[in-house]
Amino acid sequence: MEKYEKKFLIKIIFLKTICLVRRDFSCIFVAFNDQYTPNPMSDVIKHECGVTLIRLLKPLKYYQKKYGTPLYGLNKLQLLMKKMRNRGQDGAGIATIKLNVDPGTRYISRKRNNTSQYLDGLFADVYAPFDGLTAKQMANVKWLKENKPYTGELLLGHLRYGTHGANTIETCHPFLRQNNWISRNLVLAGNFNMTNVVELFDELVELGQYPKEMSDTVTVLEKIGHFLDDEVQRLHDWYKPDDLSIAKLNEKIFTQLDVNRILKRASKRFDGGYVMAGMIGHGDAFVMRDPNGIRPAFYYQDEEVVVVASERPAIQTAFNVHINRVHELKRGHALIIKRNGKVTEEIFTKPRKRRACSFERIYFSRGNDRDIYLERKKLGHQLAMPVLNSIGKHFMRTVFTYIPNTSEPSFIGLVDGVNDRLNELKQEKIIKLGKKLKPRRLEKILARRPRVETLVVKDAKMRTFIADDASRGDLVAHVYDVTYGIVRNDKDSVVLVDDSIVRGTTLRDSIIKIVSRLRPKKIIIVSSAPQIRYPDCYGIDMSKMWNFVAFRALLALLKETDQEHLLEETYKRCRASEVLPVNEVINEVIELYDTFEYEAVSKKIAQIVTPEGIKPKIEVIYQTIEGLHTACPNNNGDWYFSGVYPTPGGNRIANRSFINFMEGRNERAY
Repeated sequence: MEKYEKKFLIKIIFLKTICLVRRDFSCIFVAFNDQYTPNPMSDVIKHECGVTLIRLLKPLKYYQKKYGTPLYGLNKLQLLMKKMRNRGQDGAGIATIKLNVDPGTRYISRKRNNTSQYLDGLFADVYAPFDGLTAKQMANVKWLKENKPYTGELLLGHLRYGTHGANTIETCHPFLRQNNWISRNLVLAGNFNMTNVVELFDELVELGQYPKEMSDTVTVLEKIGHFLDDEVQRLHDWYKPDDLSIAKLNEKIFTQLDVNRILKRASKRFDGGYVMAGMIGHGDAFVMRDPNGIRPAFYYQDEEVVVVASERPAIQTAFNVHINRVHELKRGHALIIKRNGKVTEEIFTKPRKRRACSFERIYFSRGNDRDIYLERKKLGHQLAMPVLNSIGKHFMRTVFTYIPNTSEPSFIGLVDGVNDRLNELKQEKIIKLGKKLKPRRLEKILARRPRVETLVVKDAKMRTFIADDASRGDLVAHVYDVTYGIVRNDKDSVVLVDDSIVRGTTLRDSIIKIVSRLRPKKIIIVSSAPQIRYPDCYGIDMSKMWNFVAFRALLALLKETDQEHLLEETYKRCRASEVLPVNEVINEVIELYDTFEYEAVSKKIAQIVTPEGIKPKIEVIYQTIEGLHTACPNNNGDWYFSGVYPTPGGNRIANRSFINFMEGRNERAY
């Protein structure tokens, strides 16, 4: 833990004691808002991992003959992972399984990497066994499969964005559950977080297991593995009396293994958002998606290959296929690929209301998906009127810009919206002038357009070798630079579009300070996402409520209006909810936010993110939740904005996060 974090914890425990005695919680706000200062660039959110699975439906010799390489699957896996590298920067891993191999042959290969160049390092290691082979050896598919790793027909890749825990090689997926029975080997990788890890862990203990650690990854692996063992044993016991040879008995198990039955039994108490991809040693594979469709998954199939990935454009690019041929895996369904190549999409749990993560559309997924790009544009377009209302008659004294790079589509949409309104005004002006309209006057009217400029640019990444935190923070704050000479001193306002504002520290400690050097009269920060108010527990690294600038604004408003007693009342309700059945728990924090209007919270946020000593006035305009749903109708999961969680465990996590804040505990709520 960093030095400042240790000091912070000591101070907050002390302040909490004072608060309980005085019943005055304002000092907690002071501690969180002023004393605890995270990394200036901490608004970068860690989020959902990326997962991809490939099943080659033809023998390797087919790909050698058609594409000139037996490593066709490996090459495609690398391309898919490269195209989804935005989904993980803490590490990557792959695993492959060879089909129809003789006993004694190593049929599962795995490699993981968590270095700074994790993808390049990973595939350098994977391709290393093929270095120096002659063309004749590379063309000998049978020899390669018998002697070289990573020559399997089943391939699984994972990109890790660690939301918590250590960033070690052991935390990188895929995970192996090994067994000397080929049909009991399980390889698993996923994009998920469970809210009820403790309950799932206790279930494993009740089943007689002794898990090596309490983490959702290990717990899920062992849960599926337990029912895989059970299903294999059931088939073994069923066919054993038939006096079959071991080879024929195994073949019966391979053929009759009911993967969907395994997933149904294993997932009965899963509470979370997940896409999990698994491979079973003999060659069956599956990808399962949570019943609310929180985490994304897409697949494509032809006569040569079946591929699943977290993002649709990755499949389109890697396999050069039209968007209409890539399908979304339905919520509560599993794509099951049997050893013989049969592919089915089957229900393994009852689908619930679709609550697909809206942050995928706002920020996480790459914007080269057609639908995501258009949705991001619409998010910006809907903010045009609030922005125009803010600048009023000073239109020609306003410069529009954005913070690179994910906010660019929203910025384009905002400018389109401004132009649409401007065209209406031009039309009204022209009609009003009628016969008095002269060519020169017309030219002047038509020339009016938004002043669109690139004001904020991301500079080259700066490495710092300075010991003290203050100096390092000052240098890190210069990761962005500005274009000088465009904004007229003390006359022009700047409208700056961002995709989301989480903690507000990047704005306060970097962006606003840098933009203020241009000496604008006013800086209007426009967020294409609504106010982030509640923790996420399904895969995004937003677990501590006190981190959110919206929550700190709420605390400030409660203090200003002498309503801090509501904090203790909410705390008592949250504590009382801990003993309730999870299905009866409600999010108690929503009532706190309902005390104030949405705009009041935005205004207080603007004050919080305003650095001391700067001259421009700061305003913050947020997307509304209604606007979000209009722009992204199919990804309506909005719990981090609204507090309405898709699973019962989400409400419990929100309450626990608030309890942690009130008790001064710097820890996750799950």
